[in-house]
Amino acid sequence: MPHLALYTFGVLKSPLADPAPLTRELHDSGEAIYRTISRHPGYLAHAEAAAGDRSTHFDLDWGAWGEFAVPTWYGKGRTVETTALATTLSLWTDLRPAFDAVYTGLHRQALNRRHDWFERTGHPNHVFWWVPDGVIPTWQDGVSRLEHLHDHGSAPHAFTFHHSFAPEGTPTRIKGLGIGPKSDQAR
Repeated sequence: MPHLALYTFGVLKSPLADPAPLTRELHDSGEAIYRTISRHPGYLAHAEAAAGDRSTHFDLDWGAWGEFAVPTWYGKGRTVETTALATTLSLWTDLRPAFDAVYTGLHRQALNRRHDWFERTGHPNHVFWWVPDGVIPTWQDGVSRLEHLHDHGSAPHAFTFHHSFAPEGTPTRIKGLGIGPKSDQAR
């Protein structure tokens, strides 16, 4: 059975190394959110760097998740002092569990504050795509799907919650929410 890959990307208003309370608050909430989401039904895994490495995202060993990559529109720094991004790459069993994890609890609270921390770039901040069972998506996969979504809109290759697709490529809706296309093909 295919799994759902999710890549998120946001450009921060200030570098991760900024000692300001707002930056520290974002960092601290991110750690708590990861702990909560990792216990959520339907969550399978997320990209994690090799044990204890505290370098920049760009210098870390991400193992099977591949070399770290960012969208072309990211124009901020790549050093410990200048990196200003927040990104995730994860695997899920289906759209509904991912939706529930994103739009409830601590993550929902953080979404309500996203404009305090993130720049408005005019680019999508998340993308989904289906991967065969046993396949680990890479950072480059996430970047290319997000850029495809920006350039071409939702399609089976790269889609959002609101314009989602089933593994076989047909439009779908998140059950019980009415999110997604209205179609006889939607499940």
